[in-house]
Amino acid sequence: MNPSERFSMSLGEAIFSLRAIRRVKPDPIPEGDLRDMLLAATRAPSGGNGQPWHFLVIQDAEQRAKFGELYREAWWAKRADQGIHGPDDIDASNHTTQSAMRLADEVGEAPAIVLVCSTEQGAGAMGSVIPAVQNLLLAGRALGIGGTITTLHAVGDERVKTMFEIPSGAQIVYCVPLGYPKGSFGEVTRKPLDEVVSTEAWGTPLE
Repeated sequence: MNPSERFSMSLGEAIFSLRAIRRVKPDPIPEGDLRDMLLAATRAPSGGNGQPWHFLVIQDAEQRAKFGELYREAWWAKRADQGIHGPDDIDASNHTTQSAMRLADEVGEAPAIVLVCSTEQGAGAMGSVIPAVQNLLLAGRALGIGGTITTLHAVGDERVKTMFEIPSGAQIVYCVPLGYPKGSFGEVTRKPLDEVVSTEAWGTPLE
């Protein structure tokens, strides 16, 4: 079957029900599904059609566990940069950060983790990776597979590159844990359009 025929969900449904999935089941993702999701990722546009991306898929349980330890250390290093040094420093009402903290503890349990790398240095190359990640997540949504976009921290970046033999000329842009959601997809909360869109000049509302 042509991979494009597998993504029968309408684009509108995929876009408007795609949400960050941070809690996933341990059930393995079929290789065919992962391959088609990655194929969809490579169909994204990039600056000058340079395609400066490389996707490192981690499925081995031992490797995922080792990565999970480094990810958790990196997550807390980022929080320390913000003056947050432990769970008690995070407001219980801040559900997004609470969820992200739980992900830091559980990321190694996701059945597949994709390290999205840029094969070139610089902000331009990183920017060309972003549409590919969106394609990856939209394709996953059509297959019932969820994920979220996360980043590492300098405290663990080089160790992760060493662990997975990532060449020095490449940079890790995102870490995307994938799996079947423990929760559900659905509507997301976003700012109203008139708060984030102007026409002709900044501050002029779109009619």
